Amino acid sequence: MAAHKPYIGGNWKMNLHVAQADVLAQKLAHRFSRSEPVDLVICPAFPHLQKVGCVLRDANSPIRLGAQDFYHEPNGAFTGEVSLSMLEDVGVSAVLVGHSERRHVLKEQNQLINAKCLAALNAWMQVIFCVGEKIEQRESNQMDRVITDQLTSGLKGVTSEQMAQVTIAYEPVWAIGTGHAATPADAQAAHTAIRSHLAKMFGHLLSQTVRIQYGGSGNPKNAAELFAQPDVDGFLVGGASLVADHFLAIIDVTR
Repeated sequence: MAAHKPYIGGNWKMNLHVAQADVLAQKLAHRFSRSEPVDLVICPAFPHLQKVGCVLRDANSPIRLGAQDFYHEPNGAFTGEVSLSMLEDVGVSAVLVGHSERRHVLKEQNQLINAKCLAALNAWMQVIFCVGEKIEQRESNQMDRVITDQLTSGLKGVTSEQMAQVTIAYEPVWAIGTGHAATPADAQAAHTAIRSHLAKMFGHLLSQTVRIQYGGSGNPKNAAELFAQPDVDGFLVGGASLVADHFLAIIDVTR
């Protein structure tokens, strides 16, 4: 495991309405002090960012505000998009890039994912960069190839210094939203492959400092066993982050 704080992210996806987001943020914001031994970020939907950001700020919470997506170009004539500077205005300091649903449902290609990654890093945002394979790729023993291709293309042009702003999230696509998590051995094998490829790209020493989250249906029942794996440095949590007690239970495993 990397020699620094575990990193837990809550991805609320396209869920909750503003009153529900407010209540959930309030429950989380008042549970942690600035000396918390784990880094935390929550990623509400766009309409809720300002409200949730105010809750975190008013509580002087150590939880950071994250965004699920953004556009890589500066402010301008891009109808329907949201820029990094707009996100910064409402307190966002971390962004998801390359999430499996952006890749496979919304058809984002590697070139766009790379452009987003570079734009976010140049804007001094923390990046949670997501990689992972689909079930057919896993069954045909292509997991390593898929993951290394995603890392190589998505992190193209990223400097060693900028990697301090990057966390990798391994998302076995076949486990997201299905309730079927990878086994601890599956997760460790994937995380080992990720760290090995990062060593080829950036050097062994730097690869040991990059945090790698597990992002496939993590929950209070499997979190402890997954986190016990040497290369699992935290979690990117989907459905379980929508229930305060479940999310808190996962966080407690890493503290």
